[in-house]
Amino acid sequence: MLAGKLIFSQIMEYLPLHMFRRIVQRYDGNRKVHQFSCLDQFLCMAFAQLTYRESLRDIEACLRSQQGKLYHMGIRAQVSRNTLANANKVRDWRIYADIAQHLIQIARKLYIDDEFDLELQNTVYALDSTTIDLCLAMFPWANFRKSKGAIKLHTLLDLRGNIPTFIHISDGKLHDVNVLDILPIEAGSFYVMDRGYVDFRRLHAFTQRAAFFVIRAKTNLQYDRIYSHQVDRTTGLICDQSIVLTGYYQSKNYPEKLRRVKYKDPESQKTYVFLTNNFVLPALTITELYRYRWQVELFFKWIKQNLRIKRFYGNSANAVKTQIWIAISTFLIVAIMKKELKINASLYTTLQILSVNIFERIPLLQIVGNCSYENEILSNTKQLSLFD
Repeated sequence: MLAGKLIFSQIMEYLPLHMFRRIVQRYDGNRKVHQFSCLDQFLCMAFAQLTYRESLRDIEACLRSQQGKLYHMGIRAQVSRNTLANANKVRDWRIYADIAQHLIQIARKLYIDDEFDLELQNTVYALDSTTIDLCLAMFPWANFRKSKGAIKLHTLLDLRGNIPTFIHISDGKLHDVNVLDILPIEAGSFYVMDRGYVDFRRLHAFTQRAAFFVIRAKTNLQYDRIYSHQVDRTTGLICDQSIVLTGYYQSKNYPEKLRRVKYKDPESQKTYVFLTNNFVLPALTITELYRYRWQVELFFKWIKQNLRIKRFYGNSANAVKTQIWIAISTFLIVAIMKKELKINASLYTTLQILSVNIFERIPLLQIVGNCSYENEILSNTKQLSLFD
């Protein structure tokens, strides 16, 4: 006699089904669907993410080999690669984008009290994008270069808990700075960006909405110094200045004063110039804020290594976006589960354990929560410089 729920079912309990059904109804996702519902599609794709399936044929073979357990996984229909491929192609990807956004709100509330090394009460975001290369012959809609296709994943990362709060998927041609037009801006929050986002008209919108930005300056910056503040040069700081822009278009687009902080990294001996509209924080804290921008780069590296978003199960734009949003939703479900159950193992370790025990009937805490996994750090390990 079988007792207990499958590991997969225990994980999916952290997906709010009432919210899921409401979103599906909003987009009429199950219209003319007789068997393979949007929930079946989501569960099959989430299974593929958790067990690192490489293709639709791979998903079909694995799930059909466990035919007797599909009902207990919540999958009510027969799994077929053609049915799954068609669902990914025709069902509105916005269904899964909205589900991910709802999960983001749940995760942020759970991680809001996580420690942040800098003593700041404000929310700190890191904004960046990553490019996922695609074959132009197979993905003709993914415009990038003449003989190369790609999509961009624009992400705003909350540095408390490293939870993505805003994600926009575009073709490879969209310049990063254009994302600032659709970025949600919260008053009192800090937005840390690289110099690819320097556009003074768009940056002025942060000031108008009482939000702060920290961004690297470009070398062609034209300005006049208003005042120089004292700095401790032993910390690597070179100068801390209040400035006004003097370039014709720059001064029109940003008529207010800015703060310019110049810093030399003692380790790499590289010099960096930062611009910010915050005049209260210490200059060294401004440089440290930019250092934490590297977390978004690590996030991109992590999801590319641990989620199935480099090889796609379909070639249409809808199928690609559906896969990415369900991958992000799966990541968020596991992050929520980890926080709710107070699991000490890292997210990477948790995913590895779940992947090989997905059909077991063991309590989640028994298989993950009580285990102690620590990464052995070698003394000669070369750490990446956060300013590179």
